[in-house]
Amino acid sequence: MKYKDYYEILGVSRNATEQEIKSAFRKLARKLHPDVNKSPDAVKKFKDINEANEVLSDPQKRQRYDSLGSSWNQGSEFTPPPGYENINFGGFQGFGDMGGGFSDFFSSIFGDVAGQGQQFSQRPRSHASSRGHAENLDITQEMFLEPEDLMGDTSKSVKISYMDKCPNCSGRGSRCYQCGGSGVKSVSKTLNVKIPKGVKEGAKIRLSGEGKADAYDNKGNLYLIVRFKSNSYYQIEGSDISSELEVSAPEAVLGTIASVNTLHGVVKVTIPPGTQAGKSLRLKKLGLPKKEGGFGDHNVKIKIVIPDSPTDKEKELYKKLLEISRNDKRN
Repeated sequence: MKYKDYYEILGVSRNATEQEIKSAFRKLARKLHPDVNKSPDAVKKFKDINEANEVLSDPQKRQRYDSLGSSWNQGSEFTPPPGYENINFGGFQGFGDMGGGFSDFFSSIFGDVAGQGQQFSQRPRSHASSRGHAENLDITQEMFLEPEDLMGDTSKSVKISYMDKCPNCSGRGSRCYQCGGSGVKSVSKTLNVKIPKGVKEGAKIRLSGEGKADAYDNKGNLYLIVRFKSNSYYQIEGSDISSELEVSAPEAVLGTIASVNTLHGVVKVTIPPGTQAGKSLRLKKLGLPKKEGGFGDHNVKIKIVIPDSPTDKEKELYKKLLEISRNDKRN
């Protein structure tokens, strides 16, 4: 039989790292897969890189292969050294849909472990690890909410994104062309989530059965951690909210009626004469719903604004006001 130089097939050195081997296999798998490469020898080359990756990505198989020595040349005649089991390959295959199994060279070196590999590769993966710890199928993700989302009896469309095992290889990855050998895939889905009344920032919303699934169709849960979006208008303070209300200097001095946007609609508020910057006006029961019932308050903080580019007439008026103010202080 012909000797196979797996390192040469993947185009890596004999001291290549596991990551370098995985990267080389992914690159060649994308290039040589028969679905995209229609050349006559694509299937053979693809099976060769698959076989090389099967050996070099497995520390036990790689050590056995390396023990043959590095003096062999690709394609030269090969007879297994004494002590190597020439056990029947047993039909063990890498990609069943590619047709055929691994080579006789592989079988002569790894026939004993290939039989074990056949049993393992076709056995459904349990949700428990070899150490007896259950596989974590839960997903935790942050969910960002606007104040309007917190008014009760509302639902929000939330996009969930996470990495899961590749369904084609059940997460094994080393011989899978669909995931390029990584064993994982990206999953995205959109859920309609009901927002609990009175939910606080940092709270967890649990969606049963919306997590990952294992080979036995056991499903984990999805946990959404509530985060409040930064908002230029509303600031959340428990069940209370606050916002700023801009008023001009004359309005602050003389008083006025102003409109305020609240979560319950637009309301009119009275700005008393002589209102100072930073003063807070409380609008009772116009805040967020409380878990125990009722609503918090909406606190309106006054912000006095002056014109950035006053007109000549405004400047003249401000000069008169300044003169009057200085005269009052002298008296």
